[in-house]
Amino acid sequence: MIIQPTAVEAFLKSKTSEPPLPTIVPGYTLTVEKAGDVGNRTLWVVTVIMALSSLAFYGMAFRVPVQKRMFHILTAFITTFAFLSYFAMATGDGISKKLVEYHESNDVVGVPTKEGTLREVYWARYVDWSVTTPLLLLDLALIAGLSGANILVTLVADIIMILTGLFAAFGSSDGQKWGWYAFACIAFLVVFYQLGFNGRAAVAGKDNKTKAFVAAISGFTLLLWTIYPIVWGVADGSRIANVDSEIVAYAVLDVLAKPVFGFWLLFTHDSMSGTTPSVGGFWAEGFGKEGSIRVGDDDEGA
Repeated sequence: MIIQPTAVEAFLKSKTSEPPLPTIVPGYTLTVEKAGDVGNRTLWVVTVIMALSSLAFYGMAFRVPVQKRMFHILTAFITTFAFLSYFAMATGDGISKKLVEYHESNDVVGVPTKEGTLREVYWARYVDWSVTTPLLLLDLALIAGLSGANILVTLVADIIMILTGLFAAFGSSDGQKWGWYAFACIAFLVVFYQLGFNGRAAVAGKDNKTKAFVAAISGFTLLLWTIYPIVWGVADGSRIANVDSEIVAYAVLDVLAKPVFGFWLLFTHDSMSGTTPSVGGFWAEGFGKEGSIRVGDDDEGA
């Protein structure tokens, strides 16, 4: 899509020291890389999938005792936040345009020409990932039985991975963009190590069915997560893929990594009800009488 812009004055003033330009800018062409019908329809389809999956997960949660609902609630939260993110993107929110190319030159008669390219960046996607991926990792970590220290390292590395990915998406130069991308990949390797090695060691003492399940669902998740940075590299990074292709690729990955992951986790969890953890205490009953906070109640004999 090539348009003659009517509102690029602020952008052009930041590039030159010339006086304010008129509303119509001669010799300036702005190209906008944006979603088409395929991308927009895909966003709506995934919005519906996330909404229906969330309702299903909440329904499944109410079918089990509250002590065994933790994985159901975590998984339902994952698709709920994903639904909100996709609804925002489908309705035009959570999107910014980033300048990815800019050229100034003179034509054959010496008239200055300016060419710029903007590309849509769906920052709502990163907001989604910053919330949903820690919840998903918490699901996996709790099933595997990772220690608290390893869980903390995993979650912090995951958040660093998402934030540096966001910074890369808005990087103003190739060095900045690919530098942030490298940091994100390093953080991903930390997550991979925690799940792939420490997770396997943590689950080693459990029964064979649990070990096989944890190995399968963790491997499935890590495989999908390995594809995400590849998609970023050919889409936001090098711009080989257009915006529609980017949306479709992320949509397929998100559906597999969230609803499909969730149904697999919860159906298996429910079938292993005799061996899955039961969480009581504060999760099921609150503070209770012992340890509750009292207001205006003095100790006896005070």
